[in-house]
Amino acid sequence: MKQAKKEGTMKELEIRVAVAQINCTVGDLDGNCAKIKEYIVKARKASADIIIFPEMAITGYPPEDLLIKPKFIQDNLNKLKELGAFVKNEVVVVGFVDKKSGQLFNAAAVIYQGKIKGIYRKTHLPNYSVFDEKRYFSPGEEQKVFKLGKIIFGVNICEDIWHLNGPLKEQSRLGAKLILNINSSPYYAGKNKERLTVISRQAKINKVQIVYTNLVGGQDELVFDGQSMIVNDKGSLISMAKAFQEDLLIEDVKVVASKQRPSKNIIVVSNDLPPREKSVLTRYVFKELGRLEEIYQALALGLKDYVDKNGFKKVVIGLSGGIDSALVAVLAVDALGNENVRGIFMPSRYSSKESEEDARILAQNLGVKFINIPIEEIYKLYLEILKPAFSEVAANIAEENLQARIRGNIIMALSNKFGWLVLTTGNKSEMSTGYATLYGDMAGGFAVIKDVPKVLVYELVKYRNSLGAVIPDRIITKEPTAELKANQKDSDTLPAYEVLDPILKAYVEEDKDVAKISSLGFDQETVLKVSKMVDRSEYKRRQSPPGIKITPKAFGRDRRMPITNKYRGMI
Repeated sequence: MKQAKKEGTMKELEIRVAVAQINCTVGDLDGNCAKIKEYIVKARKASADIIIFPEMAITGYPPEDLLIKPKFIQDNLNKLKELGAFVKNEVVVVGFVDKKSGQLFNAAAVIYQGKIKGIYRKTHLPNYSVFDEKRYFSPGEEQKVFKLGKIIFGVNICEDIWHLNGPLKEQSRLGAKLILNINSSPYYAGKNKERLTVISRQAKINKVQIVYTNLVGGQDELVFDGQSMIVNDKGSLISMAKAFQEDLLIEDVKVVASKQRPSKNIIVVSNDLPPREKSVLTRYVFKELGRLEEIYQALALGLKDYVDKNGFKKVVIGLSGGIDSALVAVLAVDALGNENVRGIFMPSRYSSKESEEDARILAQNLGVKFINIPIEEIYKLYLEILKPAFSEVAANIAEENLQARIRGNIIMALSNKFGWLVLTTGNKSEMSTGYATLYGDMAGGFAVIKDVPKVLVYELVKYRNSLGAVIPDRIITKEPTAELKANQKDSDTLPAYEVLDPILKAYVEEDKDVAKISSLGFDQETVLKVSKMVDRSEYKRRQSPPGIKITPKAFGRDRRMPITNKYRGMI
């Protein structure tokens, strides 16, 4: 630490902070601890004074009902103790689960020279959207700050920084000029701009430097985008870590020195820091991602981590020659490598020659092994066996769905035989309206584009082709069809996707009623039809595989509607 300059009578001191943006795995206490140590060593070599890790870095986030297991809590505390012994002449701030008087806390430990100098417990526990922290944790109450030489800093956790009258305000009042905010903040499109707005406002109002540390990586439905940042006391962004990648962001931050004496609210970490030889830092130039690039990277990371963290090696996709399976295939290749992706084409009597050609060309372009397994003979046998039972009713959706379920059986058989994870290809528009077949095209282990509306599917495909054309043009230009009966088109059942998707956004994500949506310029009969399709399909969604969240409200953790539900207060 060294003196930088004077501003009037206010001294500024320069301190080197290292933001360890790491990819943790829920429950992998050994692996997470090893990674924390690895990044401490990296930051130590860069002469960092303070090293900051994400929220609940030891346990991974969110650990959900692992928190009910007493041994899990104790093992996490043991790992904290192990980390404490590893820390030398640098200050380390790391997230863990604390326990006191039978209560659990989402907490951060401040460690220096082998000792835990203090603990901060999260005050504001989010209980909305994907968050369920009040189920497990008690809120922290007492606000303290930490003294490092002549610098006073505060520590708080994620949601705490979103409240204007929250811990940051009190920590500032206690003399903190540097705030370390540790996070496991899940991604959705546009989320980082919201974060920056909030952090800039808090920094400017409270006249503090803010170091915002975020988790990166995929965890079931959630993706954490990283994009950790440092904002100065004028609310200006100083630097930002990479998006969707592990990173070690190191920055020399100038902080106003404090003249306050230690008190019961000021914990002394050290009266001084050993002098360090500090090399000149290489500045990382932050590049803001475009909307489609950001979403695409989120989907790729969520897919890669789901496959890797759950021990799979290869994935298999039912290639239909349509745009949804094309997007899933190219995402899988980009995330996992083409050697780990298999494409299965399963034609029936209704499959067009063009669909087979497009699926085959796509597989060739991607370097993916292509397997053709016709289902016509199996389909004939099903129809023959069911003929006596079906004789009194004309052909309907049952015959259509038989084909989807035959395909589901085949692809699951390949999964069982070779250990391949089945990636389903349904999009959010289909999942919303129930335009999908249980135990058919919904059969699988992971639903990559489950939260991607159909119109966005087209946008992402065009974006990916702009990087290198791998998806045939005809897949993009032809009218969407399930090819389960002659001359079938999605528009036979659904409104045009350009109409459907805005209605679904209003109804599913914004909780608007039919009257409100109709007032936005949509035909009321169409809105009513769509809302009924959404409500009737809840039982299907409960049986669908998990998928990556990229919108503010995804099905599953975000939107928890009852299956048995008679409420129809729609108009």
